[in-house]
Amino acid sequence: MHSPKLKKFIETEDGRLKQTVESYPDNEKRSFARMIKLTEEVGELADEVLARGSFQRKEKLSEYAAGSIEGEFADVIITSLLLAKTLELDVDKALREKIDKINKRYDK
Repeated sequence: MHSPKLKKFIETEDGRLKQTVESYPDNEKRSFARMIKLTEEVGELADEVLARGSFQRKEKLSEYAAGSIEGEFADVIITSLLLAKTLELDVDKALREKIDKINKRYDK
């Protein structure tokens, strides 16, 4: 369900991260590190959502740049896909199954 270009990027980025910042010998430690990174990225997205709705302190609102929410959203997606790769999950299959399950709720 995600594009071949995105899949290729995830493969490439996974390799780059393993060579530079994630020198862990096993996937367990790598999955913990990526989960922590995902949590960080979700927090940054939350900050952007709050700023967009003017629910941040005035000091933070002065730092808010319109349009940066898209970048934070992309960071969450990319980091999620990197975590899924580390956990050897089939994201396309999981999405298809989840979509079917949700659609069945409304088919009654």
